Amino acid sequence: MKLKKTIAVTELRALLENKIPVQILDVRPKEEREEWIIPGSIFVDVYDQLKSGEKDLFSEALIPKNTPVITVCAAGKTSLIAMEQLRKNGIEAYSLDGGMRAWTSAWNTATTVDRLGTTIMQIRRTGKGCLSYLLESKGEVIVIDASLDAAVYSTIANKKNWKIKYVIDTHIHADHFSRGKELAEISGASLYLPKQRAIAYPFNPIQDGTMLRFGDAVLEAIHTPGHTHESYSYSVNDESLFTGDTLFTEGVGRPDLKATKEIAKEKASLLYQSLKKIMSLKDTLNIYPGHTSNPVPFDELLISKKLQEIKHKVAVLQLNEDGFVASLLKKIPETPPNYEAIVQLNLKGEANGVDLIELEAGANRCAIS
Repeated sequence: MKLKKTIAVTELRALLENKIPVQILDVRPKEEREEWIIPGSIFVDVYDQLKSGEKDLFSEALIPKNTPVITVCAAGKTSLIAMEQLRKNGIEAYSLDGGMRAWTSAWNTATTVDRLGTTIMQIRRTGKGCLSYLLESKGEVIVIDASLDAAVYSTIANKKNWKIKYVIDTHIHADHFSRGKELAEISGASLYLPKQRAIAYPFNPIQDGTMLRFGDAVLEAIHTPGHTHESYSYSVNDESLFTGDTLFTEGVGRPDLKATKEIAKEKASLLYQSLKKIMSLKDTLNIYPGHTSNPVPFDELLISKKLQEIKHKVAVLQLNEDGFVASLLKKIPETPPNYEAIVQLNLKGEANGVDLIELEAGANRCAIS
């Protein structure tokens, strides 16, 4: 029987999630690989040779012959050439359909339970770095920062006989289209968003001190402006803090998007005050950020740290306000692609006819270390 040539992102995700042996072979240019990778992949620097039509490029490469190989490039075209050459060498090989652009929709999870029995499921877009959360107590669920297809969250909840009660976001996102509105609609949940006047569709406003109860658990909203003016962090059971793009395990949020130099400076000052507010909370809080700057392995290990550890590890948190602001403005990372278009979609709450894979493609650039 003739082997198919490609493998879908959903198929590769399932193989990795189920720990089925597979070797991922990255044939992109080196500079593209340095920006974002699939964890566990190996790299062979043959992109230019593949494009120029050179043959037999993998005869000397240390590629296992007893494990299926998945070739990867940016969009799934050059990897087809690599796949064909590997097959001529007797290796079972497939090309990842859509390449790394399509991989931005891949995800995995890690789960824990807090001291009050609240389930915390971290849902990680390994190909993008976005982190969303499904919190459950007594069968009632809050979803924070839904960045994947709404069906991902509703399917998880349905399989466990959980009811999604609330859907919330930490802020208006600029790196991905929020699926919160759609998830609330299909699940019958109440949609809560930070209070502001920019969003064009109905929602329940979150303000400083807003409390949402689900099962035996309670979520409390803490206004933490700086990354954006409407940014919030959410404390759950006074044990976990979901910080969105305000505080990461390795850095802090960027204050510059859609901002002049002067406004970026003002937002950096706001961020400093918000971080001071968080730093005054108890050291034992578990910090759960809204993003990571690195691809997420299928290792089921939570991306989270105690507040005390972050205080000591993140250097900018040791600075006074003037030093903090100056440091942030000096370290601004490259502007993420398409962020203005993504913000506009999030303000409208719909993306009909938009290719979200193309729009959201690219590495995560929300953090400043």
